[in-house]
Amino acid sequence: MFDYESLKLIWWVLVGVLLIGFALTDGFDLGAAALLLFVGRSDNERRVVINTIAPHWDGNQVWLITAGGALFAAWPLVYAAAFSGFYWALLLVLFALFVRPVGFDYRSKLENTRWRQSWDWGLFVGGVVPSLVFGVAFGNLLLGVPFQFDDSLRSSYQGGLWQLLNPFGLLAGVVSLSMLGLHGGTWLMMRTEGVIAQRARQAARLLALVFLASFIGAGLWLWLGNINGLVISSSFDPAAALNPLGKTVVQDNPGWLANYGHYPLSKIAPLLGILGAALAFAGASARQGGIAFLGSSLAIVGALCTAGFALFPFVMPSSLDPASSLTVWDAVSSKMTLGIMLVAAAIFVPLILCYTLWCYAKMWGKVTTAQIQDNPHGLY
Repeated sequence: MFDYESLKLIWWVLVGVLLIGFALTDGFDLGAAALLLFVGRSDNERRVVINTIAPHWDGNQVWLITAGGALFAAWPLVYAAAFSGFYWALLLVLFALFVRPVGFDYRSKLENTRWRQSWDWGLFVGGVVPSLVFGVAFGNLLLGVPFQFDDSLRSSYQGGLWQLLNPFGLLAGVVSLSMLGLHGGTWLMMRTEGVIAQRARQAARLLALVFLASFIGAGLWLWLGNINGLVISSSFDPAAALNPLGKTVVQDNPGWLANYGHYPLSKIAPLLGILGAALAFAGASARQGGIAFLGSSLAIVGALCTAGFALFPFVMPSSLDPASSLTVWDAVSSKMTLGIMLVAAAIFVPLILCYTLWCYAKMWGKVTTAQIQDNPHGLY
């Protein structure tokens, strides 16, 4: 059906689509949880915020699980190197994510102020930590991950959690946190009313400005700073089987900007990120939640595509041994595996998408404090 080279490109696009799908759906869950303590001042107000996301969070997180499964099957070496190199960071994210389902289910079990406030803080941490760490991880991809392969393709990693928390990585974390916080704020503008929607609007306006400043700042850092990207300097066969050590890689790509010169249309991605955040700010200022949510969605798509286009064809660059860097061409599974997975993806991804849209359509509407007061036990 497709040749091997085409399948490699298709799966690069599909993994990107799954990550974007996760950021667009579970992103507003994380963002709303991160804003919980600020937009909700009373118990009923916080229950309103929780009930805008609690019915959807588990379905939204399917995108993350699917992306992880696709990463394991399509790029096994990337999966192995990432889960070894980012072990502590991923463990931190997992424990933070564990708090969400427990918090949603147990928060309202007791009518005790201290009990509920404790779970509110847990939900807040469950929103902030993953949002921050995802950005830190992307920032470290642009810096290069300290891993390398030996002749038997066994990877070794030299680093730890604290090495990931470098200045550029933290700036990328601010980009991610503000981006998802903005997305959560615009979601709450659409799903709530009154003072909650007003506070969400104020938060969205502020976070749109923080995102713009940090996103542009990260781009300028890459452009003007001493961060060199990688390029493949040797000839290689894009249709060859898995062999990450069969290429020569050099640091001759200042700021990871080479692709934007080679492929001018890729410049649409950073422009989309900037214009999306500007649209979100304008929509929030005009009290138009739908427009603001569209803007935050475009900002997410633009930001993630900006990173993906800059790195291409690299998926996981190495700072220890550039030749060990994993690319779209040499870190993938066999042609048969990619073909079988493509058929499965063509069947199940549309089903997941349709089911997700159906759930939103059935559960759409504003959540109000009156509904919360009328259903003290029927809602979260």
